[in-house]
Amino acid sequence: MARKPAKTAASDKYALRKEAERLRQAEQSKSGRDIGEIPEVEDQKRRARAVKSFRFFCTEYFPQAFYMPWSEDHLTVIAKIETAVLHGGLFALAMPRGSGKTTLAETACIWAILRGARDFVCLIGSDAGHAKSMLESIKVEFETNELILADFPEAVFPIHALERIHNRAHGQLYQGTPTRIVWTADEIVMPTIPDSKATGAIIRVAGIESRIRGMKHKRPNGDAVRPSLVILDDPQTDESARSTEQTSVRMNTLNGAILNLAGPDRKIAGVMPCTAIYPDDMADQILNRKKHPVWQGERTKLVYAFPTNTDLWDQYSRIRSDSFERDGDGHEATQFYRKHRKQMDEGAKIAWKERFDTTELSAVQHAMNLKLQDERTFWAEYQNEPLLPSEDSEDVLTIDQVLAKASGRQRGEVPLACTKLTMFVDVHDKLLFYAVCAWEDDFVAGHVIEYGTFPKQERTFVSMRMATRTLGRAYPGIGTDGGIQAGLEALVSAALRRDYTHGDGLMRTDRLLVDMGYKPEIVEAVKHKVGGSAMMLAKGIGIRASRFPMSTWKRKPGEQYGHHWYVPSVSRTREFSHLGVDTNFWKTFVHAALATAPGDRGGLMLYGTGAEHNLLAHHLASSELWIDVMAQGRTVREWSARPGHPDNHWFDCLVGCTVAANYSGIKCLGEVARGGRRRPAVKIPDKMRRRKQ
Repeated sequence: MARKPAKTAASDKYALRKEAERLRQAEQSKSGRDIGEIPEVEDQKRRARAVKSFRFFCTEYFPQAFYMPWSEDHLTVIAKIETAVLHGGLFALAMPRGSGKTTLAETACIWAILRGARDFVCLIGSDAGHAKSMLESIKVEFETNELILADFPEAVFPIHALERIHNRAHGQLYQGTPTRIVWTADEIVMPTIPDSKATGAIIRVAGIESRIRGMKHKRPNGDAVRPSLVILDDPQTDESARSTEQTSVRMNTLNGAILNLAGPDRKIAGVMPCTAIYPDDMADQILNRKKHPVWQGERTKLVYAFPTNTDLWDQYSRIRSDSFERDGDGHEATQFYRKHRKQMDEGAKIAWKERFDTTELSAVQHAMNLKLQDERTFWAEYQNEPLLPSEDSEDVLTIDQVLAKASGRQRGEVPLACTKLTMFVDVHDKLLFYAVCAWEDDFVAGHVIEYGTFPKQERTFVSMRMATRTLGRAYPGIGTDGGIQAGLEALVSAALRRDYTHGDGLMRTDRLLVDMGYKPEIVEAVKHKVGGSAMMLAKGIGIRASRFPMSTWKRKPGEQYGHHWYVPSVSRTREFSHLGVDTNFWKTFVHAALATAPGDRGGLMLYGTGAEHNLLAHHLASSELWIDVMAQGRTVREWSARPGHPDNHWFDCLVGCTVAANYSGIKCLGEVARGGRRRPAVKIPDKMRRRKQ
């Protein structure tokens, strides 16, 4: 019993030493988490100018991003961003692609926070990925921009102190007090530093389809802060711009959740740098001052006046196209422009005269190259004047029109008047789509006598994405390419051996085309193994209005040219022998044939009854859009896939069958026959006549 007090004394002594060690380690840990003293401002005058002028802030602190002289349109945009940050208001600003509007939006966030103009900025993108990439760009500037560190140290020195070890943010201290910095994938909360105008400021990002309504941030003192500035950078995608439904959803989000982010008693300031991609899309609507005057929409363009000497630019276009077709780089066209530059520049007014690359001589040449490259994209994304789509055209094909073309004939029956039989196969990983058509001379009429998939599907209405009987399941144990080749061999060999009923006799396929765009090596192997001379590879080109038609191309030795198709010389193209097809022309031709009333000359009919062709009708009438584009003195109907309707494969098959018929000798109206004489004109449907005119 006498030793118990001694033991207690020893225990107390040990506890004291343990507590002292804990306090020492805690002090060391606290010292390690404390960022120390904030550096002094390096250049007070430069900082003062930056705080006052957004334009100066951009050029002085971001010289690598804004290294070219500003255009007048840039200065307008910069002034409106500055007004929104400092005084409020809503501004929608359409700018051409490549004008730096995203970088300006990100820089505006940084400027608004550093100068203390806004304590909560919400940056919204077209989707969550777009939004997070913008925040990551802002983070990089806060972490690496030495000029910002030099002149705004109280705001960004604590960020540098993290040394990109972001889990330090939670425990960071300044003079023993937590900085409460937040550094996550979708939010920045600036460090709490005495006398810093950026203390506790928030930058939060979101995709326009994300949860936006009710966005707020709670301060340590219990105050709830809501966004006071929102910057929407290109808040639509190509797909959403073409969808009336998606556009409506985004407009509702904008007018409801976004514009009410500031709360019921405050108005939010907003800037929307955008591009009008499609008529009446989200940007096109917001930019319309009659529909949405509060946004004070303003459209800027790449070209305000085009060159007046169109003949020289037509020559330039031909030289440029010839160069690229010979695997060149277009320098011959640049030489031509150099020689005739004064005349070719006449009448042109370009928004940004410094915008051209090292292979070009001027902004005029750069703009015209973009126009020649893709007319539709040029007008939408560089002029902010998107061309009118086929949905608003009077001669758009409907599903009911397709179903009305059913003739009642048996599947596989060839009408007696037909002289040619053609087939086309569209190649994909999961399925092979095909169609077989019979043709009367001079395209008096065409008849779809068979179509389907390989492997054959159990259901009559199924998309390729939902198909259950696939090549992979038909040929288990081999790879995707092996399945495609095995399926293609089976389909082609059976098709070329098949006899179709033709009156009292039989008829076989004259020409079978297989699309080589996806797996040319496999298609070529199948041709040699089972296809023989009746099978050819086919490749779609799609000649836009900005390019000269095939009929004007310079002929090369070994090439064969027909009506909007050609067979290139294999030795010159380094490709497999194939039939090159102007898909824009032939899709327009087939669309007109489908739209022609039953019984009229030039129509394309279906076998059976309308009820069995519902899926085919969706492929033909709902899968693609067109835009009529004028260039080079002609109008071309340029086709593209319709968002949300991915399956267009039987449309491609009918186009391929039609080209195969023409290659086999079925002539079109106005086509130059052998000997240079045009075929005599015959009566054609009104829809085709309007298009021809």
